[in-house]
Amino acid sequence: MIVFDHPYTLSSSQNVPHRRSYSAAVAQHTIDYLKKAGHSVDVIDLHQDNFDPVMHAADLAAWRTKASLNPQVDDYFDRLKSADEIIFVFPLWWEVMPAMTKGFIDKVFSKNRIVSKHPKVILPKQPTIQILTVGGTPTLLYRLVYGNPVMKALGRGTFKKIGLKKVRWHHFNPEDETVSKRQRDLEHIEKYLK
Repeated sequence: MIVFDHPYTLSSSQNVPHRRSYSAAVAQHTIDYLKKAGHSVDVIDLHQDNFDPVMHAADLAAWRTKASLNPQVDDYFDRLKSADEIIFVFPLWWEVMPAMTKGFIDKVFSKNRIVSKHPKVILPKQPTIQILTVGGTPTLLYRLVYGNPVMKALGRGTFKKIGLKKVRWHHFNPEDETVSKRQRDLEHIEKYLK
C-alpha cells in the first residue's frame, strides 16, 4: 500500500513540465520497482481522491463514539488491513508532514478501529511502515538540528504507540542536485524497500 500526498498527483505529474514533483517521482519509482518485483500495489493518492483531512465537529463526535467517519475513510482502512507494507510518500513542509498526511493518520487510525481491551489498531498483518520524504533540508541537518520530527511524530508518537514496531524512514534531498544525481537517488529506492 502506498499513501501518496502531494498536490501534483501521480496522474497530473505525468508529462506536464510545470507539474512535476520529486515526491511523485519517488512514488512512481517505488510503484514501478514493486510491480517489477512481482508485488501487487494499491495506491492511495490523497489529492487525487479529494480526501478531506480536516477533523470536523461531526467527525470528532463519530471518532469519540467509535462510529464510522465516512465511507472513504472506511475504505482506506479496509484496504490497509490487507497490506503487509505501508509506504508513505510526502514532502516535508516546515520540517513536518503536510496536512493531508496528518489528516489521514487522524481519521484512518481512529478510535473506531481500536480494540477496547488493548490500545492497538487492528492491522492483522502487522505491516512494515516505510516513510519516504522529500525536502530541502539535508538529512543530517534534519536529524541533528531539527531532531527528526517526522520519526518522532509518526515513528514513536503514532505507529509504535499502536503496536506497529517496524517503522523505517528515508529522506531524499534533491535540491541543488544535478539531474543525474536525482536519478541515481531514485534508482536506489529498492535498497530502502528491501
